[in-house]
Amino acid sequence: MAVSSAFVVTPKLEKLLANHHNPTYSSSPAPLDVIGIRALPMNNRNKRGLIQRARCEISPSNKAASISALEQLKTSAIDRYTKERSSIVVIGLSIHTAPVEMREKLAIPEAEWPRAIAELCGLNHIEEAAVLSTCNRMEIYVLALSQHRGVKEVTEWMSKTSGIPVSEICQHRFLLYNKDVTQHIFEVSAGLDSLVLGEGQILAQVKQVVKVGQGVNGFGRNISGLFKHAITVGKRVRTETNIAAGAVSVSSAAVELALMKLPESSHASSARMLVVGAGKMGKLVIKHLVAKGCTKMVVVNRSEEKVAAVRNEMPPGVEIIYKPLDEMLSCAAEADVVFTSTASETPLFLKEQVETLPPVRDARLFVDISVPRNVGSCVAEIDGTRVFNVDDLKEVVAANKEDRVRKAMDAQAIITDESKHFEAWRDSLETVPTIKKLRGYTERIIAAEIEKSLPKMGIDMNKKMRKTVDDLIRGIVNKLLHGPMQHLRCDGNDSRTLSETLDNMQALNRMYGLDAEILEEKIRAKVEKK
Repeated sequence: MAVSSAFVVTPKLEKLLANHHNPTYSSSPAPLDVIGIRALPMNNRNKRGLIQRARCEISPSNKAASISALEQLKTSAIDRYTKERSSIVVIGLSIHTAPVEMREKLAIPEAEWPRAIAELCGLNHIEEAAVLSTCNRMEIYVLALSQHRGVKEVTEWMSKTSGIPVSEICQHRFLLYNKDVTQHIFEVSAGLDSLVLGEGQILAQVKQVVKVGQGVNGFGRNISGLFKHAITVGKRVRTETNIAAGAVSVSSAAVELALMKLPESSHASSARMLVVGAGKMGKLVIKHLVAKGCTKMVVVNRSEEKVAAVRNEMPPGVEIIYKPLDEMLSCAAEADVVFTSTASETPLFLKEQVETLPPVRDARLFVDISVPRNVGSCVAEIDGTRVFNVDDLKEVVAANKEDRVRKAMDAQAIITDESKHFEAWRDSLETVPTIKKLRGYTERIIAAEIEKSLPKMGIDMNKKMRKTVDDLIRGIVNKLLHGPMQHLRCDGNDSRTLSETLDNMQALNRMYGLDAEILEEKIRAKVEKK
């Protein structure tokens, strides 16, 4: 079965194969071959068949390079065959492993994700890619032809784009492979890897990865399937465990803390609320206040546009009153609770200013969730005034700790179940290339045999007769293929059936030499990306 003349061994293929032949380019403990497919037993017959199928039309100028490439294919790619497939890998830095200064340099804006995916998939050993970049994490997910080489290439790419030395990235990164990647992204989507357990914002960020990746070359079936399944897991965990109830973010914890500190006679609907700042955090404070029953509040901001946008998102009956920044103190004078969440680098409320405010019935509460702080530390010294900052939110977290831990355990059970489903689905994809190649193999045989037989049937044979012969041959072949095809299909739900299916796949690959064609196709696809 000759390979198409379109498959020419180019210098780029030469480089790809050379990397695998280079003895200084060490492999991982469980190395993957250059194409990431299951192995043929490398007896002499199969080696000869593979080399024969790798031959192509070579121009004189490329002859020397092509011979060298084929020799390396023989001595390197074949000999490196294992039964491992391409690996899903995550190379990440998160709030748990790396300082904010490093994460800031590595961060990739959402608008740049498609470009990053294209660059990553241009690397020699990367087939698919995705970027998850948030304020708390920067994670690169890839489908790698080789674990070791893929990690090396992606790390060098991260260093090049951020200016951070490879050695420093290696010091703070974490690496996960295959099933551990599945477990990790499912935990991330469920909010189990967040600073505040169960927070909901990360699920929206995982959804955005899929939204941005749609139609982007390189956001392929394996990686997109992983992220889509992660969204399902995140939704299921929140629905079945109610892990998002209570304080699940800094903003919601701030609102809960304020309501805990209000006197018993006060509640959200009657307390006078002031929110200073209508940015991301301020907007969330407003939403959580409304969720707790607050129907009227004053919002101080530099401009009215953001306040108007928040007002449009509120349900009917909620009154949001805008006030400019220069009226902040007069608004605070009429408030029981003041939330601050601005980007100001200097305090907005100082002791001498707050001392001039009229007293309230019990105590005026300042809940400052800004870093740097918007409320001076000396304000807490004023009688009738209580000040809380981000560190004080630990009180709210502690109050719900036991309940959240129990819900997290329930969530882990869901993640374990969903991980099995995803891995089974991914395993079932293994047989797809074999099914396609087997079908193509039989189509070529049918066409060749018909063309060979037609002259023997005479020149008077009409179209109807030719179609009858064609249908007859195809009917026989299809019946012969029915059994093998059935044994190549598996829904992945039964591990025993799946294992048998993969064994059948390897047997058919071996009998019909299909692995060689899959090898050629993968190398050709990789070279054409260059």
